[in-house]
Amino acid sequence: MAKKITIVFFEITFREKNYLKKKLGKNFELHFYKEKLNEGNAALISDAVIISPFIYSKLSSTVLKKATKLKLIATRSTGYNHIDIKEAKKRKVSVSNVPYYGENTIAEHTFALILALSRNLHKAYVRTIRNDFSLKGLQGFDLRGKTLGVIGAGNIGVHVIKIAKGFGMRIIASDPNPKHILEELLDFKYVSLNELLKTSDIITLHCPYNTATHHLINMDNVSLIKKGALFINTARSGIIEPKALYYAIDSDIFGGAGLDVFEGEDLVEEENQMLTKNVSVDHLEAILKRNILLRRENVIITPHMAFDSVEAVERILDTTVDNINKFLNDEDYYKVI
Repeated sequence: MAKKITIVFFEITFREKNYLKKKLGKNFELHFYKEKLNEGNAALISDAVIISPFIYSKLSSTVLKKATKLKLIATRSTGYNHIDIKEAKKRKVSVSNVPYYGENTIAEHTFALILALSRNLHKAYVRTIRNDFSLKGLQGFDLRGKTLGVIGAGNIGVHVIKIAKGFGMRIIASDPNPKHILEELLDFKYVSLNELLKTSDIITLHCPYNTATHHLINMDNVSLIKKGALFINTARSGIIEPKALYYAIDSDIFGGAGLDVFEGEDLVEEENQMLTKNVSVDHLEAILKRNILLRRENVIITPHMAFDSVEAVERILDTTVDNINKFLNDEDYYKVI
């Protein structure tokens, strides 16, 4: 009997494990781990032909060199900056991702954050569970007529624009690859980044994180932002320079911030283990700053959950299974994103 192909999944929940077992059947040797893949546990992939990580796994060149049988990395994410693509190409390892899975899901979470901030829902909730039903300090504002600035008008950004139209908002967008047919169909306007920062009542990030978007909003342009604007980030923390984010909040440039991603979010596990392991000064600073943000009444932080609906997770898993099957059924398959 031919030996079964070994597939190793990381950052997997119990429900995801059962779903994948049903989808892939008994034709493979499947291994599932809750933890993220990194240099400390790279031995787990020594026999793997296929591995499937999520965003917190770090597939460095050191990790990849441990996987001598590896042929495919099927990341269950759209982004792939957690993978050393150069090393993968060097080793002729295919890399697939999940380009479309949660456009509406993330757009809906974006508006959940916008509505919570614009109508002070988070403040009201905390009060009412304390049996305080006073209205003082809870007055919000209408979205109708406000200018929404969308940075990155791709698949997710377009869904955000569609939702915003339903609220009667004016929409502007900044994107390096404008699609003017969409501009006409959805009735929004492409503008420069600087103009968007100057005129938006609400700024929301939906661009990918790469070298071109690293610290796209920074200390050089943060002062351009319209005073009191709301800031929403459901994309990646690195798109805004941390110093600029804290400055904008502390100086009331941002009237409020809804952050599903934040500097040091991957350090939560390390924070829980601070008594048993060494944590660098930079890590401690990031944890401290996040805790300061948590105490701000005009800041809402969610734990990188914008993608996490039942339907979106199933779409992620279905696409990952499809990527694996395409790879296995095509002898000439070779793809790096």
